[in-house]
Amino acid sequence: MRLATTLSRALLGLKAPEVAVEAHVAGGLPQFTIIGLIETAVRESRDRVRAAIQSSGLEFPDGRITVNLAPADLPKSGSGFDLAIAVAILVASGQVRAARASGVEFLGELAFSGALRRVPGLIPALLRARQAGRLAIVPAAGVVEASLLGGDRIRLAGELRDVVNYLNDAAELPVPPVLATPPPVPDSGPDDLVDVRGHAGARRALEVAAAGGHHLLLVGPPGTGKTMLARRLPGLLPDLSESEALESAAIQSLAGGVLEFRRRPFRAPHHTASAAALVGGGGNPRPGEISLAHRGVLFLDELPEFSRSVLEAMREPLGTGQITIARSLRTVEYPAEFQLVAAMNPCPCGYAGDREQECRCTPDQIRRYQLKVSGPLLDRVDLVVSVTRGGMRPGATPPEPSAPVRARVAGAVERQVRRSGCLNGRLPAQGLRTHCTFDTGGEALLEAASGRFALSARAQDGIRRVARTLADLAGSDAIRTGHVAEAISLRAERQLGSGGRSRRGSGEAAQAGDRAQG
Repeated sequence: MRLATTLSRALLGLKAPEVAVEAHVAGGLPQFTIIGLIETAVRESRDRVRAAIQSSGLEFPDGRITVNLAPADLPKSGSGFDLAIAVAILVASGQVRAARASGVEFLGELAFSGALRRVPGLIPALLRARQAGRLAIVPAAGVVEASLLGGDRIRLAGELRDVVNYLNDAAELPVPPVLATPPPVPDSGPDDLVDVRGHAGARRALEVAAAGGHHLLLVGPPGTGKTMLARRLPGLLPDLSESEALESAAIQSLAGGVLEFRRRPFRAPHHTASAAALVGGGGNPRPGEISLAHRGVLFLDELPEFSRSVLEAMREPLGTGQITIARSLRTVEYPAEFQLVAAMNPCPCGYAGDREQECRCTPDQIRRYQLKVSGPLLDRVDLVVSVTRGGMRPGATPPEPSAPVRARVAGAVERQVRRSGCLNGRLPAQGLRTHCTFDTGGEALLEAASGRFALSARAQDGIRRVARTLADLAGSDAIRTGHVAEAISLRAERQLGSGGRSRRGSGEAAQAGDRAQG
């Protein structure tokens, strides 16, 4: 009877809990059993491990083999335990030195040939291994994720035989290459603001949204450039910091891939997406689109076409920046600090309020269409902008490219982080009281707008945050009445069902601001 233990990591959100792989080899009729609250992919490891060991020129022990994945009450899923199981069996059968395998974490799927395949969730597992101070051996196919963390506590292996030779001191395993400094975001590219003709108001709203991390809704007839504007928002955002980039990459790793490091993710799910696809879920809860868009942009085109239950599932993450998925056997938390950008038509035919094409919808049809998006969800959107027809007029100034706008956004973001440690769109209640106070004229204007548009307390806080961002873009420490007026005008458009009333309200707010400044 021989016993051996190796270490691996389970897939449980970003926590990646430690799993001890215990292999017990005893005499008797040949039998291979894996226990420990395992799912199908882990149960199938028996065939992969047996074939990989034999194909690598090693001896698969005869007798009764029992593998236990501890702790027994932690659900185990995925194929990432293959390598740890194979090494534990080889240690128990005396083919690998036990001392060398002790304290090493093994992650990887085995092919029948003995080759190692990449598995999801490498970055969370490697982060936890680094915190525990252990060496980790991972497949060479995961070199991208391993390079993001770097250090000499990670080894890359292409085959099971390479791991055995390393543990027996017969060969060395390579260390992942050091990640070069990522290039800056180019000043121009396929998604540059220079392509957007006209739309001065929408461009301004896009800049404000980028500077403060505010949620944005674009409303207008089809073909007016709503999607074009939304896809240019990531090019205005500053690069992720190293810690933010690792956090974002860890979530992408759980989903099976890593986007370009330090670039803001941009997710645009189709309107047929389910609630589990959007917020996350499944038997072994996986991250949804809102978590994959963490620290980046989530774009929902044709917003009313999404199922109402799907949209309502986003309400809590929009405010808290995280999502908790509870299942009978496990509860997983994922970060979801995303920036929502949505686009919609004003009515089913798309031409309500359009000056060039007549709307064919009845008032009742328009009302039902707009009510597909609930008031509580709209209440969490700070900026609502009408995108109308019409491009740049002849003789007008050429449109501004993304580079100077991005520079202004970076300056405003730096002011916010230095002042409060977060973007204005994420300011807590204490930050609102400290950094978003108005003068007498501004408070009077906000009070008048609250009565005019029946603004909730959350909506008023949103106006304060947007006004703070407008002041930051202007390089002003004080929030002036003009900033309050512009913030109200950007918010007043949320009265979607009021037609011209919202446009008149926006004009009234702007005129009130001009009078206050005068």
